[in-house]
Amino acid sequence: MTAAKPAEAGLTSVPALLARNANDFGGKPAYREKELGIWQSWTWSETKEEVEALALGLLTLGVNPGDHIAIIGRNRPYLYWSMVAAQSVGAVPVPLYQDAVGEEVAYVLDHCQARFIIAGDQEQVDKVLDIQDRLDRLEHIVYLDARGMRKYDHAKLSQFQELQENGRAQKESLAADLKARTDALTYDSTCVMLYTSGTTGRPKGVVLSNQNIIETSKNSCDFDGLGAGEEVLAYLPMAWVGDFIFSIGQAYWTGFCTNCPESAGTMMLDLREIGPTYYFAPPRVFETQLTNVMIRMEDAGRFKRWLFNRYMNVAKRVGPQILDGKPVGFIDRLSYRLGDLLVFGPLKNTLGFTNVRVGYTAGEAIGPEIFEFYRSLGINLKQLYGQTEASVFITQQPDNEVRADTVGVPSPGVELRIADNGEVFYRSPGTFVKYFQNDESTADTKDSEGWVATGDAGFIEKDTGHLRIIDRAKDVGKMADGRLFAPKYVENKLKFFPNILEAVVFGNGRDSCVAFINIDMTAVGNWAERNNIAYGGYQELSQHPAVLDMIQSHVEEVNASVAADEMLSGCQIHRFLVLHKELDADDGEMTRTRKVRRRIVEEKFSDLVTGLYDGSPSVSTVTEVTYEDGRKGSISATLDLRDAAVVSQKMAAE
Repeated sequence: MTAAKPAEAGLTSVPALLARNANDFGGKPAYREKELGIWQSWTWSETKEEVEALALGLLTLGVNPGDHIAIIGRNRPYLYWSMVAAQSVGAVPVPLYQDAVGEEVAYVLDHCQARFIIAGDQEQVDKVLDIQDRLDRLEHIVYLDARGMRKYDHAKLSQFQELQENGRAQKESLAADLKARTDALTYDSTCVMLYTSGTTGRPKGVVLSNQNIIETSKNSCDFDGLGAGEEVLAYLPMAWVGDFIFSIGQAYWTGFCTNCPESAGTMMLDLREIGPTYYFAPPRVFETQLTNVMIRMEDAGRFKRWLFNRYMNVAKRVGPQILDGKPVGFIDRLSYRLGDLLVFGPLKNTLGFTNVRVGYTAGEAIGPEIFEFYRSLGINLKQLYGQTEASVFITQQPDNEVRADTVGVPSPGVELRIADNGEVFYRSPGTFVKYFQNDESTADTKDSEGWVATGDAGFIEKDTGHLRIIDRAKDVGKMADGRLFAPKYVENKLKFFPNILEAVVFGNGRDSCVAFINIDMTAVGNWAERNNIAYGGYQELSQHPAVLDMIQSHVEEVNASVAADEMLSGCQIHRFLVLHKELDADDGEMTRTRKVRRRIVEEKFSDLVTGLYDGSPSVSTVTEVTYEDGRKGSISATLDLRDAAVVSQKMAAE
């Protein structure tokens, strides 16, 4: 890879990076995909040919520069090629969440005025056809998987490979046009448009330029020494900025290989087979994996449990120090080596983490115990802080400066400042161009000097320069007595318990805090089986007295922890309930990236909030739900409302 700056080397677009990679790494794998249990592979030279054929095919459909091409489906090389092919003809790729419901898809397609759609399979095509009467600009749909599509009207439908063949057949007449369009791409040309999660309103289309993506990819790769030899598993939603920067930006900058699993169901097996060297997962993935490990150990024999506990104690004591290169005594180092042979090594292999050299988690706070568990195994797991508008990276944790309570130092090229109200601002080469067709929101978020408001409250440690995030700025408020209200701080503490999947805390402007809690069905279900507790489903298990007792003990443990923080002691939870259903993106209660839509939850379950505050011992409620096939229904439940013990400041001090 050239040492020159991207622009100076002529690498001002993703198609330019592709051409460079085909030349420099032509025979090296660029993509792998598992299909029918067998890994298929494409080199960088083959990838260039596939992208070019598709780009020529898009020209035969009449794609114009500036057109928006929506892409929807699971992670597959073909859909990544679609994004680069769209860029090659001067169009703008707009990836959508594959699990988005019709209403969400309709909004994005209408808002971006998409003329063309590339869909993964029949399910995605049907989703679009059901709403096509609302899409005035839609002209043509290209589908990848032909299964089930034979009897459809193909007047406005094309199969992916057939479109490529049409492009190849007309290469002689279209090659000059394609070259002219690709050569016309500049650093300022739009690279991709990604829609925000929309926690407080309609999603916004974030316009990111070639400069945003390429400069950010270069800087972040330099930060962690990423090179052409890395292996990544592309399993996160293609519509999420993290997947785009890892699987397109960094992959094309360095020339490393992107591996696509066969399905969500085979993801863990595929992870073990690939053995990625560079890995990202949100905290929930790490939490789920650890929960499964602990469940298996509960069911293991006595000797195996003893061996696991014996060496995990060693790992927790000295593992992070060994990982950070700090001095450790000979006996401890020998014990750790033995533990690696007997316990840590096999466990990392089972998890698929044997080869991980750099791992990241972000999106939510990860529990300190969970974070330290993975680092104690010798996995270089770190935290980063970012957002779509920043092309992901705002801060990262340098090697040997990794802590559970910070999100690191500014990424290369990023400047930080903290406003008087505690809100975090940044500016960087990755700062987005604008929100599509939304100048007002653009001006509210990014000022004339390029500073972007993150919406998060935090502070920079004076001695280390590390950033610490407290909460969403809009969620930070005051209790009725003037004490600070920071719900995310408490919610994260609750979610550190494997039995708690999600938590939502209320209390702004009130005398006390209350909470909704979702149990983790896997963890609590396993616990129930070990304790001979019979149940018929999520709703019945969530309201079982023994489960409520267990959750109450977790809440009260969190209260004791919160009480020790004088600034946030008012956020202790006085009353709580366990919800009768999981919060769900299909029901509008969460975003597709699993962020809680707090205001919507509060409004939707207003009767439950009222019951928690008026002292009711129980509340009967009816809730509308959306089934997997899109049908609406309702579920009824009577929920027990529990009081939780709180700790006074005096007791906390003692």
